[in-house]
Amino acid sequence: MKKITRRQALGTTAGALTVLGLTAAAGATNAAATPSEPTTPGTVDEVYKGRRIQITAGGGGHHGGHHSPGQPTVRIDGRELHIMRNADGTWISVINHYETFSDPKLLARAAVRDLQGAALVPFGGAA
Repeated sequence: MKKITRRQALGTTAGALTVLGLTAAAGATNAAATPSEPTTPGTVDEVYKGRRIQITAGGGGHHGGHHSPGQPTVRIDGRELHIMRNADGTWISVINHYETFSDPKLLARAAVRDLQGAALVPFGGAA
């Protein structure tokens, strides 16, 4: 049986851990880069990471919201998430103005992640 030095063992271990780390990072990047199916017009009602996301199609019948007529209403745990549509058709939210999303459902899921369990406070800070 051939003996290896401590340096060789540590080098081999470090190399293996680097490969595992890069593989995991690549998998996470691919998962994050793969968008879910776009929200179809109508209603979305799902639980994502323990939070209830509800999206209703926009229309003239929206009462008390902060957005334009025809824009969808997004709620997280029953509280409205203020969203805005950019000129290029992408969406941003009051939670994160720096990242755009192609779809309100993807935007709502990102808001849930960004909230990290915190409650969504009504826009304007009112209780």
